[in-house]
This record gives sequence, C-alpha cells and structure tokens, in this order.
Amino acid sequence: MRVQANGIEIEVEDTGGAGRPVVLLIMGVNMQLIAWPDNFVKGLVRAGFRVVRFDNRDAGLSTQFDEAGTRNLFWQGLRYRFGLPVQSAYGLQDMANDAIGVLDALGIRRAHVLGASMGGMIAQRVAATVPERVTSLVSLMSSSGARGLPGPRSDVVALMMRRPAKRDEASLVAHSMRLVRLIAGPFYPPDDAVLRERLTVAMRRAYRPQGVMRQIAAVAADTGRAKLLARITSPTLVIHGDVDPLVPIACGQDTVRRIPGAQFVAIPGMGHDLTPQLAEILLPQMVPFLKAAEKSRTA
Repeated sequence: MRVQANGIEIEVEDTGGAGRPVVLLIMGVNMQLIAWPDNFVKGLVRAGFRVVRFDNRDAGLSTQFDEAGTRNLFWQGLRYRFGLPVQSAYGLQDMANDAIGVLDALGIRRAHVLGASMGGMIAQRVAATVPERVTSLVSLMSSSGARGLPGPRSDVVALMMRRPAKRDEASLVAHSMRLVRLIAGPFYPPDDAVLRERLTVAMRRAYRPQGVMRQIAAVAADTGRAKLLARITSPTLVIHGDVDPLVPIACGQDTVRRIPGAQFVAIPGMGHDLTPQLAEILLPQMVPFLKAAEKSRTA
C-alpha cells in the first residue's frame, strides 16, 4: 500500500497483523523494501512481531525527486574530503522524518527500529529525534558518520564509479551482480541464480539511478549525526560484519562507542549484504534483544 508521510508518498508493506509489537525495517542506498529476505521477515513474524517495511524516498515505488537534479558526486566527494559542506537535495533527517511519518500514517505509537547501512543511519536519527517512539534500535552494517573513519575499499570505490558498458537490462544486472559479489565478501557469497533473479525483479519494479546519487549525497552531507548519538536512550544493538569492504567494521565500533549502553556483535565473515543465509545467523542475535527490550518497556 501507499501512504502519505512527511508530505510525500511512501510505499509500505505491513506483515504480521495488528496487536503485535512493531519492527520498522529501513533499507540502505538504492535498496527497496523487497531487499529484506523473505526468511528474515517471516522469522520476525514467527517470533511474534508485526513487520513494517517501506521504500525510502527516491527508491522503489515511493516519491522520486528528479526535479531536484543531481550533483557531481566526484566534486561532492572532494568537498567532503576537505571538510567542506556537501550539497544534497535532502538530508537523512528528512528521510528519518519519512520513517516517523510512516508510523504516524499506520497509527503506530512505538516501534523497534532496525536499519541496514544507510537505513541504520536513518534509524539512528529516528532514535535520537523521537526517543519516545523507539522501543529499541538495531543498527546493522552502518556507521556513526564521524569524521576520520575508514571508507570503502579502493576496489569497491572503483567499481561503484564505473558505468556499465551498455544500458540494457542484462548489462545493468550483470554490473550490479559484480558489485554485490564484491561487497558481500568471500565467506557468504550470494547464489548467482538467486542474486540475478533478485536484482532483475528489483530493476523491473523500479530503476532510479539518479535517486541513488541523491541518496549518496544525503549520506555524505550528514556530518553532524555522530554528535547526536549520545542522545539515544533506547536499548541499542549494533551488528557489523568483520570483513565489510564497503562500511568497515571500525564504523560500527565507533557507533557503539557513542551510544550509551549499546551492545556490539561482530559477525565473522560477513561483508555488506543480507542474504537468506545471513538472515538465519542474524535472527538469533536480534530476536532475543528485541524481546528483552519489549519486556523491559512493558514492565
């Protein structure tokens, strides 16, 4: 379904039924709500939760911002490197307000907020902005955004900056597969057939290359988030793969250091992808944490 949230239209998937504690899932750059593995969503539902997923602005079926145009990412990257303000069409706080707007549209007063990658950054801002709405925070393969943290590995940056030789569907999917394989790492490689199908379905559902650039600019522009993390009061779990080549584990370690009382779990061999296999590894870490936070709140 599509809801009005924060002045825009947001595509939402609501699973598990009313009367259950809610887990709000927030995805990363260029990822749609369908990127959450089915076994991950079903695992949360089996554990007794209502799961709400949505497409971020400029992704999937939610409102796009093509009228805002795009900035040259190379020059914006230079501005970031030299400590100059990065120009973006919108900020991560706008995207956090979108997430809060989804809860409002569905009549949900509180939720466990779980974000992956950029989604973790958005979730951090939700927890810092409206603590009374957040039962717990889970920040997955994400970052505090603090200056001086390591960035993506050089081969990852090179592939991200490279354009596909052709613009047909097969070439675009093949390019995306190379990138996903690279950032996923060697220990939990995605199955090629499953990955190709996943990327093809996502591309046919919505293809938003300009939206990707605006989302990346929003991440780069969000230089003040690290100082906000001390304001987070909800129970927090930070999970990170120890071989993540896109957002290195030091970024997760810095996040947990800045959030009072946060817990940290490193997943050996995990890179920067959420496969069904990894979902089965992550659920035993997350579900007990979510249930403990829920029990503490109701007590």
